[in-house]
Amino acid sequence: MLRAVLKGLFTLLFGVRVLGDASPLKQDKLLVIANHLSFLDGILLGLFLPMRPTFVVHTTVLKQPFFRMVLSQVPHLAVDPTSPMAMKKVIALLESGQPVVIFPEGRITVTGSIMKVYDGPAFVAARTGATILPVRLDGPERSYFSRLSGQFRRQLFPRITITLLPATTIAMPQAPTAKQRRRKAAEAMRRLMQEMIFSSRPTQTLFTALLDAMAVNGPDARMLEDMNQEEQSYRDLLKGSLALGRLIARFTEEGENVGVLLPNVSTTVCTIFGMSAMRRVPAMLNYTAGAAGMQYACEAAGVRTIVTSRRFLEIARLAATVQAIRNVQVVYMEELRARFTWADRLWLVLVALRMPRVVMRSSSPREPAVVLFTSGSEGKPKGVVLSHEALLANVAQIRAVVDFSPADKFLVALPVFHAFGLTCGAIMPLVTGSRLFLYPSPLHYRIIPEVIYDRGCTVLFGTSTFLGAYARFAHPYDFYRLRYVVSGAEKLSDEVRKTWYERFGIRIMEGYGATECAPVIAVNTPMAYRTGTVGTLLPGVECRLQPVEGIADGGILHVRGPNVMLGYYLHEAPGVLQPPVSDLGEGWHGTGDIVTIDEDGFLGIRGRVRRFAKIAGEMVSLEVVEKIAQTASPGGQHASVAVADPKRGESLVLFTNDAGLEREAIVQAARTLGAPELAVPRRIEHLKALPLLGTGKTDYVNLKELAEARA
Repeated sequence: MLRAVLKGLFTLLFGVRVLGDASPLKQDKLLVIANHLSFLDGILLGLFLPMRPTFVVHTTVLKQPFFRMVLSQVPHLAVDPTSPMAMKKVIALLESGQPVVIFPEGRITVTGSIMKVYDGPAFVAARTGATILPVRLDGPERSYFSRLSGQFRRQLFPRITITLLPATTIAMPQAPTAKQRRRKAAEAMRRLMQEMIFSSRPTQTLFTALLDAMAVNGPDARMLEDMNQEEQSYRDLLKGSLALGRLIARFTEEGENVGVLLPNVSTTVCTIFGMSAMRRVPAMLNYTAGAAGMQYACEAAGVRTIVTSRRFLEIARLAATVQAIRNVQVVYMEELRARFTWADRLWLVLVALRMPRVVMRSSSPREPAVVLFTSGSEGKPKGVVLSHEALLANVAQIRAVVDFSPADKFLVALPVFHAFGLTCGAIMPLVTGSRLFLYPSPLHYRIIPEVIYDRGCTVLFGTSTFLGAYARFAHPYDFYRLRYVVSGAEKLSDEVRKTWYERFGIRIMEGYGATECAPVIAVNTPMAYRTGTVGTLLPGVECRLQPVEGIADGGILHVRGPNVMLGYYLHEAPGVLQPPVSDLGEGWHGTGDIVTIDEDGFLGIRGRVRRFAKIAGEMVSLEVVEKIAQTASPGGQHASVAVADPKRGESLVLFTNDAGLEREAIVQAARTLGAPELAVPRRIEHLKALPLLGTGKTDYVNLKELAEARA
């Protein structure tokens, strides 16, 4: 009777919903695992699971009178999760057929994300072969019963969802010692819980995700700031997005790809979300690609209209470049604002801001959300079409393994026309409640460290080149608040890694991705970190390695998952979507990267297929050539390309900004590293600075042309 009353009360107050398949609850050996968000979690599971399990609780919980009283009404077992003897009692319960509920983290989260997973519960699951039912709780972290003070906006009665995920098992790991087996079981349990968090994500569009984030964090939460140094709240973002969306909708059609040529400012973010609300697709043009690159991009994606700003074109000296783009209409932000009439203002204030879900255009999460463009290093730029689902799936994948929270503030200087800057910088913080500072250029090496210090930023994304430059000009205390520094888009230099750790005490988390994957595929995290790798695959990503002739260790990485693109727009077939396909079949994306995967699942990047040279019949990695040069000259920047050689097939050319680097030093470095003699370049070209793409990557196309010209 009491249980029924409490269940009705919780349903009324918290609107509790139970989603998923409950049939696995009939298994003989059943272990229910759940994330631990608040003191309400045990009560919720006890009331809403359709069976009467035994709860395994931490011994410290019984010290509190209220929870001791509540637990007296249900079967429970108080244990210390660090004690192997305590786990024997849990094994006995499962072996007797009694369903058991356990929180593998052992304690309530103080980050809002998955914390340390103890060995004991994982070993119990592996030892008994029990059916594991993952249960994801969502909502209790926003209640007054959580321990996330200051991170989430507290609500008296937040809406709570209990999601039952597909049942699974954990096999007993193979390892020489019991300690290693327990550790491997814990890693398997951690990955299972991260998959649980990811798999139970909601299905949304970019605009509805923004609305949901506003509902959770409050319309007055100040979220976005740019160089104007005016913090904008969710309400301000919504107002700007709806206004711009309405204006752009007047001269475009639903589903149309509209070129966006804007810098990292709040207006750009509002443009992206506003176009999402009105079912237009922003095609993010790379303004560093030149007139020819943008012309090819517009033709491939069928772009008829470009939205830009006269002030931006003037400051960036792009007016002549934009005028050279043919067959497009250019619309300027300054003129758009003048077209916003009193009728538009009344619509915005009286209708749109009050009922944004009513005025937005209906769209599916599977529809295109944005078009990004490749650098064109392998020919003409290709349009990469990413759906709402792919972008938000990638956000959910990252959030499942890293504990970003509303207490964080992101510094984003990477351009939003690049997938790394768009997903990780502009979308992720705003749809998950973290604050964001947009900086217009990653090239201001002296200013950005000062901005990080002045604005109290805690998260920084960058390429190895940019991070190395920031370190050179930063004061040792500029980065005192940084919790996460994440490197991507190019290989992280050992020298940059060492400098950040020794000078600032910060361990850089290197990741790996591709524009076609929205973009993150793998990343190192505090709970799964291995130097020299790019981390483990994100939840939901499936991979296979395709062997390459001449390379014994590793293969070409192919991936499949919800974050993979809808397809390409190619210049040869303008506006026609080419779905992803590789040698492994439809839905797979071949990254073109040679990858190794160790026994613990960590990925090592050996280089791109096109970044190998065939010299005298042997495959030589250009990454290895650059590593040799970095060893010989740690403070320099180096890049290697291969050019045709009539005698040897191909020969190596090394470009460096170290004017004193000679071949003798490189030969000695190669011997130190045990590298083959074939990896020592025949030619060394000295440049004042290596050319970079707008994304911070080395411009190898430019270097190869230069090498061939100088030959």
